[in-house]
Amino acid sequence: MSASVHTGDPGVAVRAASSTRALRNLYFARFGFAVTWAILLIATATSINAGSIALLVIYPLFDVAAAIIDFRSSGSSRPKAPLYINIALSLAAAIGLAAVVGSGIPDVLRVWGIWAITAGIVQLIVAVLRWRIGGQLAQVLSGGLSVFAGAGFLLVAAGPNAALTIAGGYAALGGVFFLISAIQLHRVIRKAGK
Repeated sequence: MSASVHTGDPGVAVRAASSTRALRNLYFARFGFAVTWAILLIATATSINAGSIALLVIYPLFDVAAAIIDFRSSGSSRPKAPLYINIALSLAAAIGLAAVVGSGIPDVLRVWGIWAITAGIVQLIVAVLRWRIGGQLAQVLSGGLSVFAGAGFLLVAAGPNAALTIAGGYAALGGVFFLISAIQLHRVIRKAGK
């Protein structure tokens, strides 16, 4: 796989390589954030409190920021419409979570579950559209698993043992998928540089 677009224009290849490096760095940052966030949520998630409320709202807002960075750094050869959708979904999730935190953990899990399903579908689409740059298999798997995890959030919310810690596990696993993609993109970049 090549990280560049072969058009005969060296400037296009340089821009493609630069946007691939930016995507790799973004994936590394998303890994670090997701794992740190998961640890903090699990440590504070015994109930809905100020710390868990802040963490619940920060996560989708970080996703918005990551999508904006991704949008700005993606080359013109990469599809941007799904990133607009991701930004809208994550903003809606942050607003929805802020609105329901006072209603209890089940409602938080319902909003989180709907977001996980819809964002997972978008992540899957973005990964398929970016397949040729490399490092996207983990993103395809992550998007698909996010859909199933979202359904799981909805089921847990309907049961007697609804707990916020499930969101921490979800974020940590998502972070691992970002790490795998970042490592794969790093290899693609190294190979293209030879």
